[in-house]
Amino acid sequence: MFTLAEVASLSDIQPTYRILKPWWDVFMDYLAVVMLMVAIFAGTMQLTKDQVVCLPVLQSTVNSRVQPDTAGKADFTTVETTTAQEEASMRTVSFTPTVTPDILLSRATSSQYQPTESDQELKKEQKDSSGRKTNLDFQQYVFINQMCYHLALPWYSKYFPYLVLIHTIILIVSSNFWFKYPKTCSKIEHFVSILGKCFESPWTTKALSETACEDSEENKQRLTGAQSLPKYVSTSSDEGSPSASTPMITKSGFKFSADKPMIEIPSVTILDKKDGEQAKALFEKVRKFRAHVEDSDLIYKLYVGQTVIKTVKFIFILCYTANFVNTISFEHICNPKVEHLIGYTQFECTHNMAYMLKKLLISYISLICVYGFICLYTLFWLFRIPLKEYSFEKVREESSFSDIPDVKNDFAFLLHMVDQYDQLYSKRFGVFLSEVSENKLRGISLNHEWTYEKLRQHVSRNAQDKQELHLFMLSGVPDAVFDLTDLDVLKLELIPEAKITAKISQMTNLQELHLYHCPAKVEQTAFSFLRDHLRCLHVKFTDVAEIPAWVYLLKTLRELYLIGNLNSENNKMIGLESLRELRHLKILHVKSNLTKIPPNITDVAPHLTKLVIHNDGTKLVVLNSLKKMTNVAELELQNCELERIPHAIFSLSNLQELDLKSNSIRTIEEIISFQHLKRLTCLKLWHNKIVSIPSSITHIKNLESLYLSNNKLETLPAAVFSLQKLRCLDVSYNSIAVIPVEIGLLQNLQHFHITGNKVDVLPKQLFKCVKLRTLSLGQNCITSIPDKVSQLLQLTYLELKGNCLDRLPATLGQCQLLRKSGLVVEDHLFDTLPSEVKEVLNQDTGIPFANGI
Repeated sequence: MFTLAEVASLSDIQPTYRILKPWWDVFMDYLAVVMLMVAIFAGTMQLTKDQVVCLPVLQSTVNSRVQPDTAGKADFTTVETTTAQEEASMRTVSFTPTVTPDILLSRATSSQYQPTESDQELKKEQKDSSGRKTNLDFQQYVFINQMCYHLALPWYSKYFPYLVLIHTIILIVSSNFWFKYPKTCSKIEHFVSILGKCFESPWTTKALSETACEDSEENKQRLTGAQSLPKYVSTSSDEGSPSASTPMITKSGFKFSADKPMIEIPSVTILDKKDGEQAKALFEKVRKFRAHVEDSDLIYKLYVGQTVIKTVKFIFILCYTANFVNTISFEHICNPKVEHLIGYTQFECTHNMAYMLKKLLISYISLICVYGFICLYTLFWLFRIPLKEYSFEKVREESSFSDIPDVKNDFAFLLHMVDQYDQLYSKRFGVFLSEVSENKLRGISLNHEWTYEKLRQHVSRNAQDKQELHLFMLSGVPDAVFDLTDLDVLKLELIPEAKITAKISQMTNLQELHLYHCPAKVEQTAFSFLRDHLRCLHVKFTDVAEIPAWVYLLKTLRELYLIGNLNSENNKMIGLESLRELRHLKILHVKSNLTKIPPNITDVAPHLTKLVIHNDGTKLVVLNSLKKMTNVAELELQNCELERIPHAIFSLSNLQELDLKSNSIRTIEEIISFQHLKRLTCLKLWHNKIVSIPSSITHIKNLESLYLSNNKLETLPAAVFSLQKLRCLDVSYNSIAVIPVEIGLLQNLQHFHITGNKVDVLPKQLFKCVKLRTLSLGQNCITSIPDKVSQLLQLTYLELKGNCLDRLPATLGQCQLLRKSGLVVEDHLFDTLPSEVKEVLNQDTGIPFANGI
């Protein structure tokens, strides 16, 4: 036997799943439990009570009685008439009155037949009896009762309780299968867990409270002075009050009195760090759960399938059960064909439980009908509305979170099911689908963590002696940043939700802003301030679309640095917005992978004084647009795979500095065309593949700096030393073996670098360049330093490390500006100097150290 607890557990669902059980599922569960009780009750009665009781029908009575209609009953044998003598001869056992059971035919039954002579004689012999003795022993009665139970009793009367039990178990399993099926229960468990945490999260209450505050501020003017009082508003009026099993919610909203309209604004408290972290984790869980569940509709299909199965089951049970209601009767005729054992061919049997089973069956049919109508209603609900789509439109209207997205597939179906339990769940859950809500949470947590004192500790001074703050990988820009009014440079890196508010107008010293992978949003007031005050802007991006649109409207911007991909498939025409509005832009620095100079850059070409293009090795082919940049004074084309000096450069009449670093230039024969660039003073051709310097270089009369390091030069032509204005010459890391004596002609030379060559002898003429301040001779083959080095009275930096020297000249002490910090030699060589020279070199001086490059 089953205990009540064991039976109840068959339909028990985990309490956490109750929110996914609409009223019809709950009602059907209870109906299933009642049907289960009916089955158990009927089965218990059949097991504990007598099944049937049978009495033999005497032959004389059978001959004279009218055969009853046995249609619809068990398969009975035809009654054979035998004589009293045959009956007597068949008896093999004699019975005494003391052992024969006192079971007789009733008078009512006997009266239905016409009396015979034998009956009259028997009545005379047994005057005190009310019926005839059958002379059967107890074992024979038990035997015939068992035989007739299986032969005469209809099968439905015997198995009705067990069929009810099986049907009910199938219905219970069908109702709860979607909670147990592996591919759905995992999603359901996650959903219920996340939904419960979202419902109880302090952030939910805070977000809804802020919404109430915002709504109250918007409606304040409308409510004040109104002639008629507005309708009472309460968060519990539409959403219903939570049950005892659901967590209570802090109720906030409007409260009005009959005398004077009043608005009660709930106090908004700052979440502690733990609550904030939990809310952040919930946003991430909801985002991942949505991505996982929205891609299929398995839960919806499974629920529809189990509902259809229950409906079909209901129809099947109702159809066959209704046909067998009348088969359950009290009286049955039995012909077991065991007359050789019993002596009787026909028996009349009574089914003791017939009345009770019939009542239970009618009750069961009633329950099944109710169950079936609920199944039909469930199917109507499933197909009446599109359950694979869920809209938060009502929530968006009632709250400030207008960005709550609509969901689909299984996610939508689960929310529809929750709405049948209590719509309050989905309303509070919608808070965690809103990016606005998430941003508010991040802002609160961010401001709580990054206070003014903490930000002040991160302020440093850069190389330009400016106060600089670098914020990296934060969820947003802390409000306290805008309180640093003396800040000069602000760097924001990897802050996807950066927002610059109107408070930035307090930062009157701010002139430089860095946005590294940070598509910052700017309020209107903040934009007005940046437009009038910002001078330098650095933008680093992956795709050109990440560049904020407001960047192109900064009219007073002087310097713009763009670092990112401008030549991808997504940017077929290099989608820079028009730079036409940047009328004061002077310096444009582009570090990208260009194949041509973007046409939009020409919008600001007349204003530019410096253009820098740093490629990643992509060959820059089209350079014709350079001709339009007539005011460019500095031009850098680095790592652009240039093989020759572009002809477009020769049209830049105002060019003063040209840098073609890290290209593939082998010959510079075009250098003769530089004679048209009267203002060119600096030429940087370093890190190329130049093998020789043409003599036409003499035509660049005004050249002051020439950088040819990291090339393949083997000699220095005399033409180089005819550039009388040359102040800096860098030929480091080539294959030069001899320094020409003509170097003495460069009387204005201040910086000479020939490190990393093959020089073994220093010409005396080198020391006629008395204005030299920097002399780099390291990593050569020099064996000695002439004493005439003392003539370089302005020398502040001397590099000799990596040569073949065995001593240093003592005359180094006469170089008045040279100090040990500016003397780069091996320690053992420095020890060869006289002590007095060492003392001179070790003296501290207030003269700043001057390096060449």
